Amino acid sequence: MVRFSGVGLRYAGTGPEVLHDLTFTLEPGSFHWLLGPSGAGKSSLLRLMQIAVRPSRGEVEVLGVALSRARRAALPALRRRIGVVYQDFRLLPHLPVFDNLALPLRVAGRAEAQIRADVTEMLRWVGLVAKADAMPAALSGGEQQRVAIARAVVMRPALLVADEPTGNLDVPQARRVLSLLQEMHRLGTTVVVATHAESLLGDYPAPSLRLAEGRLVAHG
Repeated sequence: MVRFSGVGLRYAGTGPEVLHDLTFTLEPGSFHWLLGPSGAGKSSLLRLMQIAVRPSRGEVEVLGVALSRARRAALPALRRRIGVVYQDFRLLPHLPVFDNLALPLRVAGRAEAQIRADVTEMLRWVGLVAKADAMPAALSGGEQQRVAIARAVVMRPALLVADEPTGNLDVPQARRVLSLLQEMHRLGTTVVVATHAESLLGDYPAPSLRLAEGRLVAHG
C-alpha cells in the first residue's frame, strides 16, 4: 500500500534534508499512528504519502505506483484515491457544507444525482445532515473537522492521511473524530494519523511510526 525505501527529502535543491533515509512498509488496510515532537518531520512525511511532493532521493511507492516511474499525467488520478484531513480544516469559507463535500465529486465528473446521494450519505455518517446548508464559519471546530473528514472520504479513498486532526479540539470532539477515522479503517481504508498527543494511544492502540529530527526511530 505504502512503501518507502531509503527516502530523503529536501525542499530546496541545495538546502538541508528534512527527512533522512526512511525505509518502511504499510500494509493495505492497516492503521498507523505517526508520532514525534513538533519539527520531527511528520507533516513532510504525510506530504510524500499524499503525493504533494516527490522525494529528493530513494523511492516512494503509493497504492502500487512507484513515484520515480510515474508519469506526471497519471498523478491526479492517483491523488484522487488518497484522502487528506488537515488540522486547520481547509474548508472553502464561501461554500456551504454540502458544496464543500460535493466539490471533489464534481471535479471528478460525477452525475449530480449521484453527488447528492453520496454527500448526504457522508453527512449522515458524520452526524451533520442538519448542517448541509450551513457555512463553515457557523460550525464549531469539532463540526468543521467532521466535515473535513467527510470531504476527505467522499471519494472512497484507499489511503487516508490525517495531519494532527485533533490538535484544535477538546477531548470529547477529539474522541469523536478518532472514532470516525477508526471506522474508515474498519471499512478497509489504510489510515495514517499524525499526532503529538500520545495520550490518545492508550484509548486507540495501533502500530506507530515514530520520527525524531527527520529520522524513523521506531516502527511497530
